[in-house]
Amino acid sequence: MTTDLGIELLSDGVGVLEIRRPPNNFFDPDLIESIASAAHQLSASEAVRALVIASEGKNFCAGADFAGTSGAGEVSADEGARRLYGSAVRLFEAELPIVAAVQGAAVGGGLGLALAADFRVAGPSSRFAANFSRIGLHHGFGMTVTLPGVVGAQHAADLLLTGRRIDGLEAHRIGLVDRLVDTDAAIRATAIAFAAEIATAAPLAVRSIRATMRRGLADAVAAATEHERAEQAWLRDTDDFAEGIRASVERWTPTFSAR
Repeated sequence: MTTDLGIELLSDGVGVLEIRRPPNNFFDPDLIESIASAAHQLSASEAVRALVIASEGKNFCAGADFAGTSGAGEVSADEGARRLYGSAVRLFEAELPIVAAVQGAAVGGGLGLALAADFRVAGPSSRFAANFSRIGLHHGFGMTVTLPGVVGAQHAADLLLTGRRIDGLEAHRIGLVDRLVDTDAAIRATAIAFAAEIATAAPLAVRSIRATMRRGLADAVAAATEHERAEQAWLRDTDDFAEGIRASVERWTPTFSAR
């Protein structure tokens, strides 16, 4: 478990889960497990009716830290992915509606985390990227299921195959963002207001409707992450992945060799 997660209970029935690994809020299995455990814990509270996932610092979540500052230590990459995706499935199983307040970047697995929420709020400087193909890796975090479910198959294929970055305006246009605010400073407040609006509705009905709307989603994510993890495992052994990671860390354009 990690201590890098703040939990705040607001008076309007909203619980705020704040990632505290600024400025980039890189994730690891411990962080995702902490978020999932907190979501389940708060789901058992009658005082909490909706959740907001937010972050401290300039970026919502810039994905995994391939430079090594938040790695899995002695655990192998594949075992780390197994733990990570098990915790991700637990997050999808949580019963409360979730709004993600996405400031700055939601990149790679950070985008996967944002997609675990029911809704996303972003601003002018928010940016989103499923950049896996640009580092020689298969996507993960259940994005096989969640990304096309939110933006449609064509937009999902575009984002996954190109790995390109889009801003908040385009993300809103394609349906990835549900509320686009005028200023970055308004992102968190708008996400909390969105969650508070949900919290004013009948809580038993909200949970029932959400369970119907997301029926089978956690199971689909579990199946998807098994495949995604297997694809990631062999791609990690390729020259292209090594090239992609070096280029990402050192900030230069990779040259891929299909090996």
